[in-house]
Amino acid sequence: MSNESHSPLHQATQSTAALAKGALNVTEDTAKRIVSLTDKGPFGGFKKFISRGSMIDMAVGVVMGSAVTGVVNAIVKYFINPLIAMIGGKPDMSAMLNITFNGATISFGSILNEVINFLLIGVAVYFCVILPINKLRDVTAAALAREKADADEQAGPTTEERTLAVLEEIRDELKRRDGEAARGE
Repeated sequence: MSNESHSPLHQATQSTAALAKGALNVTEDTAKRIVSLTDKGPFGGFKKFISRGSMIDMAVGVVMGSAVTGVVNAIVKYFINPLIAMIGGKPDMSAMLNITFNGATISFGSILNEVINFLLIGVAVYFCVILPINKLRDVTAAALAREKADADEQAGPTTEERTLAVLEEIRDELKRRDGEAARGE
């Protein structure tokens, strides 16, 4: 037996096992340190911020907003501005309602143009993005509430209901014993 423990094969096996155990401990410790760093401190807050649904909603909103902006700008440029040109005789409102004094120009028409753009973008984003997302959330919340109600019904009585039933059984048993004791005397 003592020869076996000193054999090169046995020593190599022991060394490999010790190395593997040490590597496992290093890996395990490293993983624990990484998790503790990401759950606490500045990284923990950032991780929670990124993981929240509102961050994803904001990203979707930015993408959809930029897409809707192009559509609304086209509507203003190719539909609303020509209508204004037909009525006012100018190609768009930026050339209208200008006040010039000492070489400085205040363009109320340009401001009005941008206000129209803003309102159209707001309406388009509301009806094309916000309203459908809210409807989807409502439908999803209703489905989850139904599933939870079904699960609660299938789960059986609650802890309070079981406690009440046991207390009622104890009360009934005590009444029965008192009745038997009164008849027995």
